[in-house]
Amino acid sequence: MSERELAINLIKEIPENKLAYIISFLQGALIPDEPQEYIFNAETIEAFEEVEKMKKEPSKYKGYTNVDDMFEDMLS
Repeated sequence: MSERELAINLIKEIPENKLAYIISFLQGALIPDEPQEYIFNAETIEAFEEVEKMKKEPSKYKGYTNVDDMFEDMLS
């Protein structure tokens, strides 16, 4: 019997109320060991470029010392 067949047979024996634990574990096992290279879309690349621009010339952009002021400004 292969390891896959053994795993399937064992899963068949797990009570329904415990399957969520197994599903979570199996989903974690799907994550590759090596980090994947990200491919960013055009909007994300543009946002990265905007941040770099802001870092080079911070005086041209408004800053905030707390989140409440920032949200008040954004929502008004």
